[in-house]
Amino acid sequence: MFAKRQSVLAATAGAPPVRRSMREQFAPVGRFLSKPPVAVAGAGLLLLGAAALFITVLGDPRAGAPSARAALKREAPVAAPVPTGLEAFSMGPNGSWQDLAADGAAGLDPALAGEAVITLPNGATVSGNGAPVTAPRVAASPLPAAPIAGLSQPGPNGALPTIASDGRVPAQAYARPFRSNGRPRVALIVGGLGLNAVTTRAAIERLPAEVTLSFVPYAEGLQTWIDMARAQGHEVMLEMPMEPTGYPDNDPGPYTLLASGQPADITAKMNWLLGRATGYFGVTNYMGDRFASSDPGMNAFLGILRQRGVAFLDDGSMTRRPGAWARASANRIIDEQQTPAAIVGQLNALEALAKGNGQALGTGFSYPVTVEAVARWTADLDARGLQLAPASAMTQRPGR
Repeated sequence: MFAKRQSVLAATAGAPPVRRSMREQFAPVGRFLSKPPVAVAGAGLLLLGAAALFITVLGDPRAGAPSARAALKREAPVAAPVPTGLEAFSMGPNGSWQDLAADGAAGLDPALAGEAVITLPNGATVSGNGAPVTAPRVAASPLPAAPIAGLSQPGPNGALPTIASDGRVPAQAYARPFRSNGRPRVALIVGGLGLNAVTTRAAIERLPAEVTLSFVPYAEGLQTWIDMARAQGHEVMLEMPMEPTGYPDNDPGPYTLLASGQPADITAKMNWLLGRATGYFGVTNYMGDRFASSDPGMNAFLGILRQRGVAFLDDGSMTRRPGAWARASANRIIDEQQTPAAIVGQLNALEALAKGNGQALGTGFSYPVTVEAVARWTADLDARGLQLAPASAMTQRPGR
């Protein structure tokens, strides 16, 4: 056996090597890989390797976790719309349900609240829209408590103002006393009060007593607010909702005085409105450009006020309508644009008008920025040669 094997090796030792093609060389490997179990195992290893390479390269710490993508687009900031119609008379999140003793956020720095701040010439600051009022509280200068004897009578829905038997009238008895010092006079009315507890308290406590306050008749606890305002020294008014253009889509509320209303209807609605509280010297309009165009409606409205000794001060839209026991019309609405700069600009224009004509009357809504601006702007009127007067001092009797 050994000799035979040695002879075979000797025979092949000198022969040249046999050349084999690549295909022949790897043919055994191909036959091995083509077996089904080996093919499946190889595919699995390939998939695992690809996954490992993916994680190594990308390094995604959230691999395997659910994910989603969304394209975000930052919208341009939209200014808050001016309350109109029933919106201004509705109960918002800071409405009259709030505790009347709550101070809210009145002590916050407006700069910390992220609101715009404007510096007045005297160094005071005015916060932007929606910021808390930071003006200091003013000392009280109380007016007589309401009702004053003889100036009211029972009505179907509450006590109604009336002229006393001795000739006293609510338009004078409930007005804040005023004595001119000979300087040009500026008067301001801040309205829309009674629905928002925070801004109502701010207007009562932080505006000078000479600033007249106007209250919404739909407010709950209305008499409490009026009593609080008079105890601080403010004369007060009631707002009469009147039909505007676009009614009823633009709706001031259920007791709106309508241009088509008959005298009996207007009398019934005014009995409800005027009977909501006592202690006001006059009323003002809320909206009402459509109602103002109705001669029968306006005549009935003004006639009732005249008979009851109540003044009527409008926002400047009804200057050609005489009547009531006493009348006045505002020269400017100071906050049609609710920014500190715009309101201060309107107040400065009112000051110039007063210096030119001897007096001027402005009106505004109880936005926080309005209350803040009025509180700061009126602080040094005396140093600027002006006298702050209550709105009642601007009224005149018809024909006088």
